[in-house]
Amino acid sequence: SGGGSGAMEATGKGAFVLSNLAEVVERVLGFLPTKALLRAACVCRLWRECARRTLRARQRVAWVAALEAGPAETHALVRALARELEQVHVLPQTVLYIADAETFSGHEESHEQKKARKRNSKETAAALEKLLPKRCQVLGLVTPGIVVTPMGSSSNQPQEIEEGEAGFALLFPKIDGVKIHTFHFSKDVKSRVFDESKFAEAGLKNNPDLRVVLLFGYNSWKSGATRFLHQIVNPLNEKSIILAGGQVESFTSLTSENNSAQPGDACGVVGLAFSGPQIQSATVLLDQDVADERTAEAAMQRLKAANIPEHNTIGFMFACVGRGYRHYKTKRNMEADAFRKFFPNIPLFGFFGHGEIGCDRIVTGNFVLRECNDIKDDLLHGYTTVMTLIHLGSTR
Repeated sequence: SGGGSGAMEATGKGAFVLSNLAEVVERVLGFLPTKALLRAACVCRLWRECARRTLRARQRVAWVAALEAGPAETHALVRALARELEQVHVLPQTVLYIADAETFSGHEESHEQKKARKRNSKETAAALEKLLPKRCQVLGLVTPGIVVTPMGSSSNQPQEIEEGEAGFALLFPKIDGVKIHTFHFSKDVKSRVFDESKFAEAGLKNNPDLRVVLLFGYNSWKSGATRFLHQIVNPLNEKSIILAGGQVESFTSLTSENNSAQPGDACGVVGLAFSGPQIQSATVLLDQDVADERTAEAAMQRLKAANIPEHNTIGFMFACVGRGYRHYKTKRNMEADAFRKFFPNIPLFGFFGHGEIGCDRIVTGNFVLRECNDIKDDLLHGYTTVMTLIHLGSTR
């Protein structure tokens, strides 16, 4: 019985420590993934305060990658997200997910099946959104191919997946000094003129802290789509902003708009705007002449010359479906490999799409990689790859 009372005494001491000493509680809670941490916050006031402080300190971007096809009922990304959200150490405030068109929406064989396909992708999108926190902004895109870094380490080898089931979800927590917001401009069938006051509403105008805009056009095959894209891109073509992105197959999620039914045949532009004085970014364009290892690495060398810090930085690759292994004469993963060689610790994400948006440019203060003699850059391209770095500031 003596041993029993000793154990009880030790348990009592442990309970005292865990209900009174904030620094010990915070240390212990620091090991918990966010979902478990939120459950622990319900225990008592002290734990709630410690959990809050722990959460506030978690300002690194996390991601979930899906690289293997699984059973046909659900997309691999839905299963990966359901599993991995139990483990992540961030509370997502903004999520960008991209999945491959072929398996996300089911095979497209005939017009009758197109309706079923739409419903199918809506169901998949709903399943993904259901897994995320209620107040989270979500932008979901579907593209012909995926570029993704496997989970586990920022230095894992990024993969260009041109066929087969794949996807990723980038999870951005609340980051001090950084604002990320989603936007959507849909082409008005009745009006040929774009109402530019919508830019201000979206934070894309009169916003001195705007640094990076990732832009994605959808239904680009519709008549008037290219003209509409020009109407959006041209006013944003400024030296102080990095613009990058491309034409996607479709967009399936924009949580702020889930109630408004979009006409299925409309075309438009969705995207993410990154604002904050601490953000640094650089982008290069790999044009048609970049067709072997040497020229791909020369482009990465130019990106490296921008001296963007590697810590807390994400890489994006937006490539044409005509590039990849066909362009590099059967050599797979060429551009992702070239990126990894020069940026050993930056995760890379992106897609193969139907057209690219971007140019050569750096935004760190007012320094520009390529002076354009005040001639606006041509930002819309085909058969190119856009490589972009976004640095979100130094984390504590």
